[in-house]
Amino acid sequence: MTENEPVSGGIDEMQTAAPASPVRAAGAVLWRAGAKGPELAVVHRPRYDDWSLPKGKLDGGELPAHAAVREVAEETGFSCVLSQFLTQVNYPVPESGGGRTMKVVDYFTARAGDGAFAPNDEVDELRWLRTDQARGQLSYPHDVGVLDAFEQLPTESATVLLVRHAKAGKRSEWFGDDTLRPLTEAGQRQRDALHSLLRLFGPSRIYSAPRLRCEQTVAPIAAETGIEIATEPLFSEEGYLGDPDAAADLMRRVAAGTGTALVCSQGGVIPDLVTRLADSAGLPLGEVASRKGSVWTLTFSRDRYSGNGGGPAVRLAAADYLADPLA
Repeated sequence: MTENEPVSGGIDEMQTAAPASPVRAAGAVLWRAGAKGPELAVVHRPRYDDWSLPKGKLDGGELPAHAAVREVAEETGFSCVLSQFLTQVNYPVPESGGGRTMKVVDYFTARAGDGAFAPNDEVDELRWLRTDQARGQLSYPHDVGVLDAFEQLPTESATVLLVRHAKAGKRSEWFGDDTLRPLTEAGQRQRDALHSLLRLFGPSRIYSAPRLRCEQTVAPIAAETGIEIATEPLFSEEGYLGDPDAAADLMRRVAAGTGTALVCSQGGVIPDLVTRLADSAGLPLGEVASRKGSVWTLTFSRDRYSGNGGGPAVRLAAADYLADPLA
């Protein structure tokens, strides 16, 4: 269900309005390859006689990523594969009682899959437009701002989903071989929630540190896709600490491969690895969180090359943190 858009109002009215919980929504810049570059989906809503990007309110308990994919399908008729979180926009919307509340919309980039548009209750027309054309077609400045964020992305990019394994209990309370420490019941619930999230990004390659808890975290999506999990010791804590530069180079080689990659690693690896990749690319990130069951979506540029010509032709261009889906 799509919410109505902001209307103009004075500052005094905004300051005196009663506070209300924000309306949460999600959407996507849905794109496909065109003869002259990416073509973006812009939809017309007859209820408001406006042109906008596909978006809509979150259902109860729904994550923004799930809502974005669902709304794209409902409004455009196309399936899609997410690439990364893009930006968040906030704006006031009128309430039925005459007041206003804030609407908070998370946008993702999404490549169009199979499907076909058919007029529906919310959208009566869809146009595939180049970015410059879409900019002139959209009815609201905040949608144009989303396009600005989209245009800042690399022309050629690759996505790596870097996951910290789900909960596996305390190391001090496990008396066996630590590489065999399994997920707890809480970790299994995290794993299932992660599976629901990660599949939206369409991973085509899966890597794991040689830890049972890491392999168990990505096992459901490996089983669903028929992808074999490749074990990489450099993504384990002791392997990483032994040669962090080699681990960063390995991550760049993973990113340089075909399709979206999924990597499951440990808490002693992820913050330093992401920071190292960001620093080498001149990308300021600040503190790098890494709670169990969380995901970093790492976007690498394929059209920027290493200075000495000796490394993979990719560089980190953006990094976005998706918290534990059960948090």
